[in-house]
Amino acid sequence: MPRLIVIRGVDEGKQFELTGATVTIGRHSANAVSLHDTQVSRRHLEVRAGAHGYELVDLGSGNGTLLNGQPVQVAPLRSGDAITIGQSVLMFTVGRNEMPALGNELTERVRLRAQPDQDLNSAIVRTVTADAGSQILSRPSVATDWVRTRLASLAALYETAEVVSHILDVDQLLDAVMNLVFKSVDADHGCFMVRDESGRLIPKAVRYREGTNRQEELAVSHTIVDHVIHEKQGVLVSDVHNDDRFSGVESLHRHNIREAICVPMKGRREVVGVLFLDTQSTLKQVVTRGLDTGKFTEDHLHLASAIAHQAAIAVEESRYHEALVNAERLAAVGQTIAALSHHIKNIMQGVRFGADMVRTAIKESDTDLLGKGWKLVERNQSRIDELILDMLSYSKEREPAVEPTDLNKLCEDVLEIIRGRATDRGVAIEWRPGIGVSVVPCDTEGIHRAALNLVSNAIDALEDHPNAKLSVQAILEPDGTWAKIIVMDNGPGIPTDKLEDIFRPFVSTKGSRGTGLGLPVSRKIVREHGGDILVQSVIDKGSKFTIRLPMKSAFTGDANAATGLFPVLLPLEE
Repeated sequence: MPRLIVIRGVDEGKQFELTGATVTIGRHSANAVSLHDTQVSRRHLEVRAGAHGYELVDLGSGNGTLLNGQPVQVAPLRSGDAITIGQSVLMFTVGRNEMPALGNELTERVRLRAQPDQDLNSAIVRTVTADAGSQILSRPSVATDWVRTRLASLAALYETAEVVSHILDVDQLLDAVMNLVFKSVDADHGCFMVRDESGRLIPKAVRYREGTNRQEELAVSHTIVDHVIHEKQGVLVSDVHNDDRFSGVESLHRHNIREAICVPMKGRREVVGVLFLDTQSTLKQVVTRGLDTGKFTEDHLHLASAIAHQAAIAVEESRYHEALVNAERLAAVGQTIAALSHHIKNIMQGVRFGADMVRTAIKESDTDLLGKGWKLVERNQSRIDELILDMLSYSKEREPAVEPTDLNKLCEDVLEIIRGRATDRGVAIEWRPGIGVSVVPCDTEGIHRAALNLVSNAIDALEDHPNAKLSVQAILEPDGTWAKIIVMDNGPGIPTDKLEDIFRPFVSTKGSRGTGLGLPVSRKIVREHGGDILVQSVIDKGSKFTIRLPMKSAFTGDANAATGLFPVLLPLEE
């Protein structure tokens, strides 16, 4: 089954089976492959199945499609191809079609030697035509029974390996494996019995062959299952009615079970369950004991055992993966709670201190102290509000409300908000408005908040710094495809090994004054637009943060095309 695996982007790790002849891929939820990448168009591309394989067709997407790094409109797809759309990379695969070449040092010992003339024909006992191999594979009916049986077994094992290689859900995995079992083994009934956390055997992936009575119970012998698990060996019971080992098993006889295969699901570490298959006798066969040769053979027993082993390994890996994810989730929750508790504790200390000042002022009728205490309470209340807003912004997926925005006005408003704080701390502000940035498609409120975070951080970094200077500039890149807000300071800079950490939640260099959510929230807002925040920093020289926004948004058309504006380069002194 062909599928797409997201190997980079917001949806990294997701897998999509391509079940239809035409599969659409895009941001809208109506697509068979729906992505959360905001730089992907609503209907971005299609993958179509044709007579000669699969092909990729771009549907006039806003940001285009790259196949193995090259822009394409229509192109054939091969297993392993990388499809880049927006900020996401998807790998197309149809299975394990290529195997690595294996080296062997013994090849150096091979010599092709000439032999004296001899009558070769007298030594040949059998011959086969050159195309016999292809005929056997394309038309198995021409092969002997022995070859056909082994080809079928190999195919079943190969398909089982394909299934267990990419399905993590245990129920879905066992269901798919049971379908493969019934293709190779002529059983009337089958099921997996898998141990749960308490050790109880729970039936999974039950199958009845077409034509059997689906209202009838499937009797799985506890005696056989216990024997298989205890002895860790599979059994083939070829004639239940005459087998002394199970003559006392009432369930087998009551349900007319004629043959049974039961094999352990032995993984790398333990037996996780059993695979049980049976055939039934008709009432006439039971009465007359006219039982002919059974359907199950020793080959079926070995095949079932191999398939059960592969399924067991997959079940173990699935459980291990689930446990690992849960452990990581619990660890993340614990870290988040610890970080939030720390920040809320610091804020509440400020609230309590302010409240104490207010109570003292009321008791002593001190209006000056009352004003100071109330301001302290209000300031910490604002910090609580900001923390909650940051938490909601960071945890919630949202689609930006994009509209044409004048970045110059947005930056001027941000600078007006922080100008008083900058003056108090002796920070000089340099503002350079840009040309061609009057209709940038973005969420005005979101980008305003991101820019305010960057400017506020720069002022904090410049505190007590001599000749402190903050530079802000709006600019359009030369090719007109990206608009930028650049925030620069001549502060202490950020160590190279800390640059990535500053975008991790709850990592702050401000001590108790910061929550560590400002930069992660700002980057998330910008990435929701299909852009990003870039950072450059040199110790003792300063830092440069750049908000980069696409002029051709996934939510709107090309802003420049709509207004007839052309990019103008504005030089930036650094």
